[in-house]
Amino acid sequence: MSVSYISISTSGSRPQPGEITLAHQGVLFLDELPEFDRKVLEVLREPLESGHIVIARARDKVRFPARFQLVAAMNPCPCGYLGDASNRCRCTPEQIQRYRAKLSGPLLDRIDLHLTVARESTALEVSAQDGESTAEAAAKVARARELQLQRQGVANAFLDLPGLRRHCALSETDRHWLENACERLGLSLRAAHRVLKVARTLADLAEQRQISREHLAEALQYRPGMG
Repeated sequence: MSVSYISISTSGSRPQPGEITLAHQGVLFLDELPEFDRKVLEVLREPLESGHIVIARARDKVRFPARFQLVAAMNPCPCGYLGDASNRCRCTPEQIQRYRAKLSGPLLDRIDLHLTVARESTALEVSAQDGESTAEAAAKVARARELQLQRQGVANAFLDLPGLRRHCALSETDRHWLENACERLGLSLRAAHRVLKVARTLADLAEQRQISREHLAEALQYRPGMG
């Protein structure tokens, strides 16, 4: 896939909206993320931060809206079996490193939740699982979002720096704890701010006014160390 397919359409002399603008106010799903050209992936950095994409040509400079939720999937290694109980993975550490290095640190910084999902069981009859139903989880998310809109007028993801300081305030002890944790994990300041927003969301899901150490610790679990 070329950059034009994900950011713009090259038909005609003037840039036209591409996939990230078509996904505005929706979800952009990219499967097999490391298989995309690195230049394509780096295009995502600007809209993930600003919510728009600027395309500059010789005589034109066009700004398109691109406020989307990025959802991406990737294998743990080139063959896809790293960590599998079958022990079928034969990838070398160098191959795994090259595969994962296709994703830059600045791009990973902008992805708030990193989850490892185990291979699905091949059992044809799956027993019922404990936990919330989809409807219950959706209702909880809706309540948390409404709480955010009432408190600050925007969702937590869109808080600017003054809003972050006002609505994601921590006790002095927890602030030092988070700073030390981010330092140990090698997280950037941008990543630390995103950890705060995730922690604020976890507190909202629990309908708690204050961000606790428990919320901070859980938010950090979704953030891989960059050091």
